[in-house]
Amino acid sequence: MIVYDLQCAAGHQFEGWFDDGDAYEAQREKGLITCPVCNDVNVTKIPSTFAIKGASSPVPSEVDMEAIGRSVNAYIEKTFDDVGCDFAKEALKIHYGVSDRKNIRGTSTREEEKLLEKEGVPFFKVPLPPPPDSDA
Repeated sequence: MIVYDLQCAAGHQFEGWFDDGDAYEAQREKGLITCPVCNDVNVTKIPSTFAIKGASSPVPSEVDMEAIGRSVNAYIEKTFDDVGCDFAKEALKIHYGVSDRKNIRGTSTREEEKLLEKEGVPFFKVPLPPPPDSDA
């Protein structure tokens, strides 16, 4: 008995159990394998995450969240333009095509964030770690 992860043309994923690989192919060719969601017969095998062998290096027992935070912060500082307290204003200008699309960072008030949400402007908040010389 063999189990395959399957997917239909609409993207629905499901499992199929077969006697062997030849049985899968024979049933697929006859249109006997159908998606349980939409009954599509255009079904293909997809890689199974269970069957994919990972790297041989051991998984670290602890994750250095502080180092990850520093890396994320450094990436944001390097690749996002700092617009300071004009974040909401600049985000709206980009959203409505007044300004060119670009990555921006800055600060906003809760009221400005509510306005951005109401206007459908996607944004996310990233907590910044304290400065390196801070004791906080």
